[in-house]
Amino acid sequence: MRTFFRRRVERSRERGPSGLSLLPWMLMSLGALSHLIQGEAANPWLGSLGLLAFNTVYIAIVFRAFDRRRETPLTRGLLGALGALAFALAIGYGREWLLLFPLLGLAVGSVVRSPRLMPLIALPLCAAVGVVTVWRDSWTSFGVVYGTFISIAVTSAILALNSTVLELRATREELARTAVEKERLRFSRDLHDLLGHTLSVIVVKAEAARRLGPGDLDAALAQVADIETVGRQALTEIREAVTGYREASLAAELDRARDALTSAGIEPVVRQSGPPLEPQTEALLSWVVRESATNVVRHSGATRCEIEVGGGPERVRLTVSDNGRGISHTEGGSPGSGLRGLRERVAAAGGTLTSGPGPRGGFRTVAELPVETGDGDSAAAAAPAEQERRGLRLDARTDC
Repeated sequence: MRTFFRRRVERSRERGPSGLSLLPWMLMSLGALSHLIQGEAANPWLGSLGLLAFNTVYIAIVFRAFDRRRETPLTRGLLGALGALAFALAIGYGREWLLLFPLLGLAVGSVVRSPRLMPLIALPLCAAVGVVTVWRDSWTSFGVVYGTFISIAVTSAILALNSTVLELRATREELARTAVEKERLRFSRDLHDLLGHTLSVIVVKAEAARRLGPGDLDAALAQVADIETVGRQALTEIREAVTGYREASLAAELDRARDALTSAGIEPVVRQSGPPLEPQTEALLSWVVRESATNVVRHSGATRCEIEVGGGPERVRLTVSDNGRGISHTEGGSPGSGLRGLRERVAAAGGTLTSGPGPRGGFRTVAELPVETGDGDSAAAAAPAEQERRGLRLDARTDC
């Protein structure tokens, strides 16, 4: 039972004020009710009906003020009727009935929360309340005017602030959901690229070990040792991908691609030149090398693969080409999930990724990015958001 009530209290705190929060202020109308009960009011039946109507309309307004009905014409009409009842009863009876004006102020503040409209409504209303108050009960009751103004201003400010807090809370929850979705997308991409490449290498080396086993046991054992090394390296990379701190090295990725191609019986030709690259540029090129080499091994049927990295003072160019079938490396010619992931990464960085056959047959991948040199410490310290705004562009001409 305690847990139930505790949850109810927590939910009410999250929602903020409600119509129930304004109901206790109806105690201010007890003075008018006492005036009727003591028989001091003329036409007590008319006064009773008027007080009952005032309280009924007030309750309807304060409950409508906390949902979507707050800005409907009916709510505005009820607020106008409440004002008419308050002025009619205050003018007709005076004295304790003047305390209906602060209740009117609470209703106005709960409905009208716009900073622009508030002066246009509050000031004329308080002026009219002042005239009626001084006329019916002299200057001694001028505190009613002040109470009416405070009721309007404070109620409007508190409820407007509460609406802002609720919007900020909803925005924060949406940002949290978006961050989770982005992290899931990042992890799925990294996992695909890591496991796709690693498993391809393991399969190729396992096939080589099976072929070499009967005739050359030492060579077969060397392939098995390579499988163990690749598996351990894959475990390390997966842990880094999970924590989000994996930084790809282009040189290391080129070595892995050379080894994977050689194990698959494909002659690798790797050339690298040009200026030093910043970490974010190397990382994106490394993903292209990994995905391209993996698909050459798995789908191309090639005997030769060339990987060339070079560039001028402004742009770096990565080319991966093979002499394979000359058709898309994906089933049915449609992009695979790895290529789609690369295209999304490149699109997020402001680049493009396309695919097509090479000029001399086979397939070719060409990646072009701006050359952004700088010392490693400053580049490593760059924020991820800044890195994504660097204006990277990628043109890929093979479906990997």
